[in-house]
Amino acid sequence: MSDRVVEVSTPQGPGRFHVREAHEPVALLVLGHGAGGGVDAPDLAALARQLPDEGVTVLRFEQPWRVAGRKVAVRPPLLDEAWLAGLGVVLAALGPGLPLVLGGRSAGARVACRTATALDAVGVVGLSFPLHLPGRPERSRLDELLAPVVPRLVLQGTRDTFGSADELRVALGPDAPGVRVVDLPGADHGGRVPKAAVPTASELRGRVVAEIGAFVRERAADRPPSP
Repeated sequence: MSDRVVEVSTPQGPGRFHVREAHEPVALLVLGHGAGGGVDAPDLAALARQLPDEGVTVLRFEQPWRVAGRKVAVRPPLLDEAWLAGLGVVLAALGPGLPLVLGGRSAGARVACRTATALDAVGVVGLSFPLHLPGRPERSRLDELLAPVVPRLVLQGTRDTFGSADELRVALGPDAPGVRVVDLPGADHGGRVPKAAVPTASELRGRVVAEIGAFVRERAADRPPSP
């Protein structure tokens, strides 16, 4: 199965959705990329390859700055603006009435958190949520992760210099409502692991797909498609 690419107009210029549709979808999963990579990141690509077979249509949004070939991401408000504009176009066509789960990798996870309420998402998934810049734990972005009122699933490397899984768990505290953190042992911010590591990077991607697939199906079951 190959992607269907849908170009959309946004205030920041053209963006692109890379779409893989499930035959009989029960939910939509929309994913954004990070500031240092694109929609072809191995974990995002694995989700797009595998989840449609489980009834989840997967859309990966390529931000306009990336489509234009620029090397540096735009400011967060402009990322949000382009994401919201693009989704306003495709949701009506691809998933009217389907439960919507938002997510992304790094900066894409932040966008998903900031826009979940406006888009009436039923859940949010984050890969390598950037809790802070490396070496700057005092400048926390925890408020963004806490903003959505829907359940959130975060998959975080134990070697992530933007905030490890343990760091994130400590920051959330024991009473953080609605946030579950899953460790990715040995993984850094990009999902890379040392040579000969166990589990391997491929095995960790399998865990990512399994965890996110189960989460999306669970959230879809709580809010079945509307007529």
